[in-house]
Amino acid sequence: MTPEILARIATARALRDLSDLARQEVAATAEPLSPAERIRRARRLRQMTNEIIDRVVLAEALAGASWEEIAGALGLRDPGTVEREYAEDVAEWAALPEDEMEAEAEGAEDLDAWYARHREDHDPTAPSPVTDLLNRR
Repeated sequence: MTPEILARIATARALRDLSDLARQEVAATAEPLSPAERIRRARRLRQMTNEIIDRVVLAEALAGASWEEIAGALGLRDPGTVEREYAEDVAEWAALPEDEMEAEAEGAEDLDAWYARHREDHDPTAPSPVTDLLNRR
């Protein structure tokens, strides 16, 4: 297990959670909520999306992407600013002990099962998209 793979698994968990919350918000469309509550709930989705971006950046940095490449993908001009924002997290994840990474990776099969339950015909055919990461070393 590598820190990059763990970051990708964490990203998959966050994506699942965002998808579940978004589906719940569709169900709440006709609920009699205050404007403030609707806005708070929408902001929560945006916060979760930002957390997913952070996880993806973390995984790409751990995989060796340059700060220039990451900054460009984020639509930012200064790679140094991006590096300063993420460098501490990258260092922390890179220093995780193997046993801690293994424990954090538990439940990957549950993410595969979640994907299989929610997969639609136009989605990629991937019987084990998360556990396949565990085969990469």
